[in-house]
Amino acid sequence: MAGNTTTGTKAQLYDAFATSGKALASGKRLELLDLLAQGERTVDALAKAAGLNLTTASAHLQTLKQAGFVATRRDGVRIHYRLAGDDVAQLFALLRKVAEHHQAAVPAARDAYLGEDAAAEVTHDELRARAATGDVVVLDVRPVEEYHAGHIPGAVSIPVEELADRIHELPEETEIVVYCRGAYCVLAYDAVRLLTDRGRRAIRLNDGMLEWRLAELPVDAGNLA
Repeated sequence: MAGNTTTGTKAQLYDAFATSGKALASGKRLELLDLLAQGERTVDALAKAAGLNLTTASAHLQTLKQAGFVATRRDGVRIHYRLAGDDVAQLFALLRKVAEHHQAAVPAARDAYLGEDAAAEVTHDELRARAATGDVVVLDVRPVEEYHAGHIPGAVSIPVEELADRIHELPEETEIVVYCRGAYCVLAYDAVRLLTDRGRRAIRLNDGMLEWRLAELPVDAGNLA
């Protein structure tokens, strides 16, 4: 019969594809993928970062694991989660881009969340060129564990919640380029607003660490800059 093989049907194949789509059909599961794109984390850390209780976070992570999007390792009693591959990060980034282009509600929701301001932005190439000449300070405002997991070479780490108290650590006359997790990360927006209000020259990278990694640009890990 047309559409049949000795092992199954087209419907079974497409149902298998749909399993992946179902796993992505939750805003919180997408948020967990966003966090895991920054590096490996325990269930406890993911639950705290996503504002979930442990039971709910574990259930979402199990759904993602069953779909093959995340993998785990055990360290004693702790279970650490990570993305199953770079292709998962690429899928997540593409899903956001397609949604913004084709869903009318997304741009309005994006602007309501990130806030609108007049801050300039720079591309990867512009940032690398300016950083190489010492023309700018590159500032990573993500949580410190994300910085340790991987950051733009030469970036200074000051988590956004510490920035007001540590602004004196940044040179006063040099422009600051701020980045965080990705194109939809509010941390960089908040940091630029704070720096600007304090009289500093600050601009944003036009996306963030997720896109930087996917572009296969250099990444450092470990010690603070």
